[in-house]
Amino acid sequence: MVSDAFRRFFAAESAGGIVLALATILALAISNSPWGADYEAFRNIPGEVRIGHEWLVLSKPLILWVNDLWMAVFFLLVGLEIKRELIAGELASPRQALLPAGAAFGGMVVPAGIYALFNMNDPVALRGWAIPAATDIAFALGILMLLGSRVPASLKIFLTAVAIIDDLGAIVVIAFFYTANLSLPMLAAAGVGLVALFALNRLRVMSVLPYLFVGAIIWVCVLKSGVHATLAGVATAFAIPLRGVADDEHSPLEMLEHALHPWVAFLVLPMFAFANAGVSLQGMTVQTLAQAVPLGIAAGLVLGKAIGVFGTSWLLTRLAGVELPDGANRWQFFGVCVLCGVGFTMSLFIGGLAFDGQGPGYDTQVKIGVLGGSLIAGVLGTVILLRAERRGPSRRRQQHQPSRFQ
Repeated sequence: MVSDAFRRFFAAESAGGIVLALATILALAISNSPWGADYEAFRNIPGEVRIGHEWLVLSKPLILWVNDLWMAVFFLLVGLEIKRELIAGELASPRQALLPAGAAFGGMVVPAGIYALFNMNDPVALRGWAIPAATDIAFALGILMLLGSRVPASLKIFLTAVAIIDDLGAIVVIAFFYTANLSLPMLAAAGVGLVALFALNRLRVMSVLPYLFVGAIIWVCVLKSGVHATLAGVATAFAIPLRGVADDEHSPLEMLEHALHPWVAFLVLPMFAFANAGVSLQGMTVQTLAQAVPLGIAAGLVLGKAIGVFGTSWLLTRLAGVELPDGANRWQFFGVCVLCGVGFTMSLFIGGLAFDGQGPGYDTQVKIGVLGGSLIAGVLGTVILLRAERRGPSRRRQQHQPSRFQ
């Protein structure tokens, strides 16, 4: 039985996935219409925050405000989800976490390796190795929810856990591989902010406002430090208490997570998609599609994710005695593994970091690869799930026999 929290989560993610798809289609349509120039002008609307005369000045176009500030809110929500699942959810015990953790690891390493094979002779293109390593939980869960009862609830939980661990891996990748020149004074100031968050947690401060205030200061410091500012959202999330004062009341983490979900699902991510997914197809040729960057991304998402997630899971069932999710046969499980190749949001985000300052050519190639690969993985995964036998070697504990890809 899926908990009420998971039911609310799936409902929000599936509806959010539909809105995300509509925002993507709208961006593609407008960028390839007579209003294409207006779309670019919208992306570059200037915005400035100034405190004092010169004390703090943040001046950015709209696209960077969305990618740096709005996505920090998304990462705040991701951090809350990761902390909840690690402490009290599907990843709370090593036994529960082993299958999705191993699957997520394989689903990051194999796509990155495939991309590197396509681009190993181009040092600049090789910077995008992490682009196909991400899974878009909103899109992938949206597809699963549209398939309804054809997909066991246990597979939806598995996909959620894989995507959450995947996001954690992406956070580590961003922190270590996609940072600009570091400013040690700003990093030190961010460190002071982290100490303040830790102190708030240890003092059992139950209001989220002090955490968010300190988190905003950390965001500015991290932004100025050269490390990507979205990591401030994760750091803030990890400090917010998961336990309330009384056992029967909702914790600050649960209340903030519940409050943020609709804003992220229906505003932050659709805005990110609309601002980032627009790519002009004018003059597009077969040679454009056959370039190493889009081919590497698409192959990583479609082949790499399926091989990495399914292959690692198969090894775990053989070597570690891990069992498949309840009620899932091997074809349903494989279909969900293919759906993990729907990268989109995080893939576009990492692509923007990887090729920042490298010119619009790489930006276009990233978008083509991510959109094409995600579309193929989504369609292929859906076809596999639709054709999967609903009666077959599924694991229903009838005889307490583990499912081992028999």
